[in-house]
Amino acid sequence: MLNRSLSQKKLFAENNKQLDPWNWVWQSHEGDRPEDAEEISLADAVHWLHVERLCRIIPVAVIGPREPEAYQMDVALELGEALATLGLTVLCGGKGGVMEATAKGVHNKGGMTIGLVPDENWTMCNPYIDIPLATGIGPARNALITRAALALVAVGGQYGTISEVAYGLQFGKPVFGLAGAPDIEGAQQMERVEDVVSALLPILLRLEQLS
Repeated sequence: MLNRSLSQKKLFAENNKQLDPWNWVWQSHEGDRPEDAEEISLADAVHWLHVERLCRIIPVAVIGPREPEAYQMDVALELGEALATLGLTVLCGGKGGVMEATAKGVHNKGGMTIGLVPDENWTMCNPYIDIPLATGIGPARNALITRAALALVAVGGQYGTISEVAYGLQFGKPVFGLAGAPDIEGAQQMERVEDVVSALLPILLRLEQLS
């Protein structure tokens, strides 16, 4: 269970811990909690920290093929909307297919997208990317996406996605799969977007530090 103080803009955990959201570290809290401390869900805590700009923004990456199946496009759109609803910034490869569908979903909910474009010209990104970063390094930018993200979600997948999943696992990042994503040992396969969101929440809040 988490509690927040709106007056002090602080987040507390049960075991006398307080979150330093700029460094994403739970620290010991001395003294009594503020009188206005109220119980808050994990989803609401993530949304509050991000929308109020109380935390440093570490993106979640969505990866997937440029030529997905129609149902994978629908899943990517739904995923983008769900991540944006949490207030998250979403990182992707900035091109078409799953990347564009995800970015469109984020855009639909007023969220922020970052696209690491493989081209030398940022204008090669899809129209839903807010921050296009032209890398000029082609497929090698896959490693940059996985290194920069807090966690990765794969929707469908071909060879490029397989490489990104492998990079993510190599870098020790949580990797989730949806809608026919590569079934690689270490990646967690999920049935629904809601399942991915539920799995992401404790990661986003660094709850492993409280155990």
